[in-house]
Amino acid sequence: MSGPLRIAIAGLGTVGGGVVAALQSKTLEDRAGRRLEIVAMCARDRNKKRGFEIGNWVGDTHALAKVDADVVVELIGGDDGPALTLVEKALKAGKHVVTANKALLARHGARLAALAEEKGLSLKFEAAVAGGIPIVKALRESLIGYEVAAVRGILNGTCNYILTQMESSGRPFNDVLKDAQAFGYAESDPSLDIGGGDTAHKLALLAALAFGTMPDLDTMAVRGIAHIASEDIAFAREFGYRIKLLGIAKRSQNGIDQRVQPSMVSAGTPLADVHGAFNAVVADVKHAGPFFFDGRGAGEAPTANAVIADIVDIARGNMGPVFGIPARALVPLPAAPADSATSAFYLRFQVLDVPGVLAEIAGRLAEWRISIESMIQRGRAPGEAVSIVMITHETTYAAVDGAFKTIAVSDKVISPPCMIAMEAR
Repeated sequence: MSGPLRIAIAGLGTVGGGVVAALQSKTLEDRAGRRLEIVAMCARDRNKKRGFEIGNWVGDTHALAKVDADVVVELIGGDDGPALTLVEKALKAGKHVVTANKALLARHGARLAALAEEKGLSLKFEAAVAGGIPIVKALRESLIGYEVAAVRGILNGTCNYILTQMESSGRPFNDVLKDAQAFGYAESDPSLDIGGGDTAHKLALLAALAFGTMPDLDTMAVRGIAHIASEDIAFAREFGYRIKLLGIAKRSQNGIDQRVQPSMVSAGTPLADVHGAFNAVVADVKHAGPFFFDGRGAGEAPTANAVIADIVDIARGNMGPVFGIPARALVPLPAAPADSATSAFYLRFQVLDVPGVLAEIAGRLAEWRISIESMIQRGRAPGEAVSIVMITHETTYAAVDGAFKTIAVSDKVISPPCMIAMEAR
């Protein structure tokens, strides 16, 4: 057995605490092939009770970057500030880095990968995407011999929990969100989750791994779930679908299309059957068929285990490029033009039940060459609100957006129309 692997840890929250507990248990050394030794820790509050022994404390991340360690574990979060400074300083000082920080890598991943590889170091981030699901290792190593056509998945447990509860209870979005916050599934400020930003960070990393491109948030279309109503959930079930917030990155003739959006997924398919706070990813791989991964996407045990797996990899000497190919070979993501992407769509219009409203909507859709596959209209309450629900044949996002702009100005339409892509039919 070689000398110990010396580890410095920044951030001692839920995940950091799980990592420390696992390392202090001394049960990993046989798997790692060497002793794993924590030589320094830091966090915002040294005096906070954490349920494990605190030792080798340093005052801040600047001091942590200077300690005599082989690996720095960054678990403080944020796409700049102390997290970015710590990772940069650690790599420049010749230290391997393990991080769970998807926001940091989505913004700076290509540059940090180049720095790590220039120094002959590892920069590992299994815990940054889908918690305990080993999707990063699968795309970076196991599937490297195949051409990946697409990756898509449920990447945010908060949103999946909310949508699952809306379906099972029939309760509205805001009520379920309050419960999610009370149970600890959602933050007090849930905007990063429900707005799609958290999913976007993770998707940017999956796309980089799948396609050999630099992580790219700026060309990604992002829609959250706050506009999803309980009646959308009910109509989806009637049509034979479930609504999921998906991150989708796929090759097309026009480039790579990246988007985060609520999507109609066929009931009975693997993605549709992912419930609660679980995550799942499907990798569509040419010549090998789709690979499906699911499991817990957050929490102490799954995410800490992913961090530990990266540490053990480094202890064993498993290196390799950060994104599966050398950083110098990563290319800017060739983004497909926004107006070229196509899908079938679920459309819901909340309108006054007056003569001519259906004809007006149908006429506007026809002007944008949008044809209807099926439709539901219920209720006969003249002058009151009623929903008109349609599923279209395949068309472009640009056409639907254009039609919505003309339909929304009608005095017969009483709320903004709802559009949900039919991702898996």
